[in-house]
Amino acid sequence: MSQHHHHSAPAATPVVESKLPKVGTTIFTTMSALAQEHNAINLSQGFPNYDPAPELQRLVFEHMQRGANQYAPMPGLPLLRRRIADKMQRMYGVDINPDTEVTVTAGGTQAIFCIIAAFVRPGEEVVMLEPCYDSYAPSVETVGGTVVPVPLHAPEYQVDWAAVKAKITPRTRMLCINTPHNPTGAILTDADMQALEQILDGTNVLLMSDEVYEHLIYDGQAHASALRFPGLRGRTLAIYSFGKTYHNTGWKTGYCIAPPELTREFRKVHQFNVFSSNHPVQAAFADFMEDAEQYLGLPAFYQQKRDFFRAAMSQTRLKPLPCRGTYFQLYDYSHLSDEADLDFCKRLTIEFGVASIPVSVFYSDLRDDKVIRLCFAKTEDMLAEAARRLARV
Repeated sequence: MSQHHHHSAPAATPVVESKLPKVGTTIFTTMSALAQEHNAINLSQGFPNYDPAPELQRLVFEHMQRGANQYAPMPGLPLLRRRIADKMQRMYGVDINPDTEVTVTAGGTQAIFCIIAAFVRPGEEVVMLEPCYDSYAPSVETVGGTVVPVPLHAPEYQVDWAAVKAKITPRTRMLCINTPHNPTGAILTDADMQALEQILDGTNVLLMSDEVYEHLIYDGQAHASALRFPGLRGRTLAIYSFGKTYHNTGWKTGYCIAPPELTREFRKVHQFNVFSSNHPVQAAFADFMEDAEQYLGLPAFYQQKRDFFRAAMSQTRLKPLPCRGTYFQLYDYSHLSDEADLDFCKRLTIEFGVASIPVSVFYSDLRDDKVIRLCFAKTEDMLAEAARRLARV
């Protein structure tokens, strides 16, 4: 090789036009990093600071020792899909065929992406209620679809169904809902779902129903799963998450339930997106689900945390908004400061040692209602200390 070769400039990188020009570092990464840097209590990202049941951990290792270390079947382990169908029957009284209607995924977010990639074509519209989970819109944009937002308004964040109806056009391919709702903690009721049935009746619109917080629902309310409503069942792809249910968000395992013809299309994309998800973890969940008490006790477990946190926070000047589900509690600070919510969150982290998430990031127009989101899936000592620190604000 001739000498002068070493010194030539590296070849220029090909010019790339970003498919997601608006996406930078996510707010969750930013706030968690800031929390670490300032040794703050991290109530920003939604994950528990306690471990899953020791028995469940033991089962994963046991299945590894027994050889569940190669690919699981593409749709998920048959026993796990059966247990999921049993659970849906028990909880919601719906008959689900485990072979043709249940697909185990690498978490809820992967299911969301595959649903959108399987059905949305370039130029088709996807209606979403904002604020919403931050993966919905980028998934639509990645496949060339158009996001059509319908804003929900503080402090109740109830859906204006007339506004939703006004956004449905012949180009609408899908509507995305989420109940219990991240980030607001609102829930959809049977009346909401009946209104939705009427709006979608006679259309070709698919429904993506994100129900990952199905068990985290309080004050004796029942979860209004889209699968329970005959007018929605045939057009619904519903998403669930073991991470939210069994305190192991890092195991990245969830599932999608949809009628056979929708499941067939969903699996085509799932097959080439991840092929299959974590085998020993699936095997462990299949065994662990035999004991329904583990998920039936969740509403009481989390309601106790919500109530503990709200009581502890009553010593602060922040104003709580209603929390009917999820492990998120919103607080209004408009009477304390006119700072932008992102600036307020950064200041709380740096000066008071508690990290939270500004709700504006969940809106495409970044509308700022002066509301922040705190996660209460934490041990009581951590929640009490966070409230103590925020009492100085």
